[in-house]
Amino acid sequence: MTPDLITPEQISDTHALIRQRVRHTPTLRADMNDFGGTALPVDLKLELLQHSGSFKVRGAFANLLTRPVPAAGVVAASGGNHGAAVAYAARKLGIPATIFVPSVSSAAKIDLIRSYGAELVVGGDRYADALAASEAHVADSGALAVHAYDQIETLLGQGTLGKEIEEDLPGITTLLVAVGGGGLIGGITSWFTDRIKIVAVESDGAPTLFEALKAGHPVDAPAGGIAADSLAPKRIGSLMFPVAQKYLQAPVLVSDADIRRAQTALWDGMRVVAEPGGAAAFAALLCGRYVPEAGERVCVLVCGGNTTAVKFD
Repeated sequence: MTPDLITPEQISDTHALIRQRVRHTPTLRADMNDFGGTALPVDLKLELLQHSGSFKVRGAFANLLTRPVPAAGVVAASGGNHGAAVAYAARKLGIPATIFVPSVSSAAKIDLIRSYGAELVVGGDRYADALAASEAHVADSGALAVHAYDQIETLLGQGTLGKEIEEDLPGITTLLVAVGGGGLIGGITSWFTDRIKIVAVESDGAPTLFEALKAGHPVDAPAGGIAADSLAPKRIGSLMFPVAQKYLQAPVLVSDADIRRAQTALWDGMRVVAEPGGAAAFAALLCGRYVPEAGERVCVLVCGGNTTAVKFD
């Protein structure tokens, strides 16, 4: 495992492969004045408008289009978003899918997975429990496992988001990205390397990358907080960790209250409905956990919107 495990050239090839299957999601220029803060222009990359409600569909298609899929189909363990993405991609490609999620998964994500026609298994308290159950199913069925973050194809797919951001916002100097298992930030960082500053943001209830960087290797970390269904895998991915060691600083930690405030601000200021994990990166900027230096041009990735925060009867 090296920090150059995947290259920008590989990410470009992956982008060419999946670009007709995924949305080129929009960016939106705002100002922190819109949210009651000090004047600061900020670009929001609205990846929550992606198919299945999050960035995860990029990695899902990268896996299903580059790996041989057996007749038994595919299996994924997920806090919710990865499962929904694999279920969506599998339906589009006519592939059977079985998705394992823990009981902490939100109702919105469970309902979404079911809507895509996948077989859904709910059990265990956390993502690690769903992963163990999925591995047992793979051993019994011979289905193809599609890992949520610790797989080269997944990293390549998520890296296409970095390419897309650079195409749309070539002048940015700083990108804030939420971290769970690290597939998203690992792929994006592999695209940009050291050409911009990438700020990792984690829930203080699930500081997986923070603890790994402190220890010098991936370690078990707490797996709680309101974003536990998307940002709490217990341990950071081993494939992306060398990338983090080379290119990233210690993550900025945000609290549940910070995340809730960010969700509310995105709705009140922009009518953007983000799930807790999707709002975490914005929380770091809104609540002053990350303070840009003079001259920084900041982009915040709003990476998921699968929530029941807004419901219509």
